[in-house]
Amino acid sequence: MDIRSLKAFIAVFEERNITQASARLYLSQPALSATIRQLEEQLGAVLFQRQPRGVEVTDAARLLYPSARRLVEEADSLTQLFRGRQDCLPLTLGVAADLGQADVARVLAAAYRAVDGLLLELAAGCAGDARLDEEANRCEDELFLPLWEEDYVLAMRADAPLAGQPLLRPGQLLGQDLIACPDHPSHQRFASLLGVAARELAVAARCATLQQAATLAAAGAGIAFVPQGLAKDHPELGCVRLEQAELSRRVGLCYAPDALAKPALARLKQGLAAG
Repeated sequence: MDIRSLKAFIAVFEERNITQASARLYLSQPALSATIRQLEEQLGAVLFQRQPRGVEVTDAARLLYPSARRLVEEADSLTQLFRGRQDCLPLTLGVAADLGQADVARVLAAAYRAVDGLLLELAAGCAGDARLDEEANRCEDELFLPLWEEDYVLAMRADAPLAGQPLLRPGQLLGQDLIACPDHPSHQRFASLLGVAARELAVAARCATLQQAATLAAAGAGIAFVPQGLAKDHPELGCVRLEQAELSRRVGLCYAPDALAKPALARLKQGLAAG
């Protein structure tokens, strides 16, 4: 069963006449009759009874008619929808999980300014025509357009005792509840910055992503060492720098060279580079 056969059924149902229905559809009468027979075979039901003048509809036809009308109208609506988007430029953009949403929104706003008629689809992680991610996660065959750089900070609730400090020494974290993210490369770098103090710190929670670490810190679970952009997504968090901790990351657009053949990506790269 397809839309064409449903349109044929609707025409015969409404005209009650094969000849008039075939003229309406610009089909020959034998072709229309064959389409109706095929539809009846698929449904296992007789839809029309031929009469000396025209046709008589059956109960099965009356049951089918409302659904057939709805399906045809929906198909026509979809056709119009995509016809209206012929001038759009499609682009699928992957977004890494551990990026600040305010920063991502800023890049997306720049994308819409740079690409007229952009039809954007967001995907998770390493997917799409290009992706937003840390430079450290760039694949060997990918090019990288840096968009922003941010420092790692100690994120804790703004009402926490240490939140008012401009700078914290590793020793001041002793006895504090920390949120660990063991699977992220920054975890080991954080431990090396703390030195011997790392062995005496209390781990209050563990998580899989830096995004989760910032969320746990906002919930009051402890102190998380996260990029500043993630902390800014949570108004209830305060950010304090760790003494002598020059740890930062660059985030940008990762893409394969041949992906620039896609017009939307080429314009996006040009717009982001200029902005």
